[in-house]
Amino acid sequence: MDRLAPLFERFSLSARMFYSGQLCGVSPSLDEQAGYLHVLRKGTLTVTHPNARKLVLDTPSILFFPRPHEHRVHGSEEGAELVCATVKFGVGMLNPLIASFPEPFVAPLDTLPELAPALQLLFSEATSELPGRQAALDRLFEYVLVLLIRSALNTRLVDSGILLGLGDERLGKAIEGMHNHPETAWSLEQLAQSAGMSRARFAARFRKVVGMTPFDYLTNWRLGVAQTMLRKGNSLKLIASAVGYANATALTRVFTQHLGMSPSEWLARSQIHGN
Repeated sequence: MDRLAPLFERFSLSARMFYSGQLCGVSPSLDEQAGYLHVLRKGTLTVTHPNARKLVLDTPSILFFPRPHEHRVHGSEEGAELVCATVKFGVGMLNPLIASFPEPFVAPLDTLPELAPALQLLFSEATSELPGRQAALDRLFEYVLVLLIRSALNTRLVDSGILLGLGDERLGKAIEGMHNHPETAWSLEQLAQSAGMSRARFAARFRKVVGMTPFDYLTNWRLGVAQTMLRKGNSLKLIASAVGYANATALTRVFTQHLGMSPSEWLARSQIHGN
């Protein structure tokens, strides 16, 4: 079974290339309602962002800001050749893929050989003037990001989070159950049983690997699915049933407790900001 399929089915992924070429000097401040994926092909790139140490990349690398984060990129005097895109993981900030990556995530390209063919296509398209270039680059960035997420799942590029949990032979079975059936009234015993572990061992290992308790994760997953369904125009009654709450009132109570606003308030705000 495809362990990543529920994540991409529930949360849409989109990318838009906004810069390609030789960067000399300083970019504008980047702080839109999106993440950022920068691919440095050659040269030296300096990255500055508030309340963090300056970052200098002098080898071909991927630089990924999974969440909206103000930062600037500076090309050296010789210039830095790079391609950049904004990235959105669907609505809200409860997509567990977002939380799996550190801020920022940096990896030299030579440590990601499985991305090489896609990156070659990306660079080739970026330096062309062919019809449909923008659309091709947008889709290629999405593909590169899927490959990066796949690598994080298969080769432990990240230290904690749901990708590490899905990569765990036992925990992964319980997480897949939550992903595929958020409507189920899961108990700790049921989740532990699906993982083939005792309740105590399962709860301790889940928290250590994923970074939160099983039920905190389940609640976030349910609310993230609820956000996606809200944006699609589904009724609260239907959403509540689909994500394991007895009625719209129960869903609204949990939604408000965790997000600080009601589902209708969140929907109105997300439509204004285009999240």
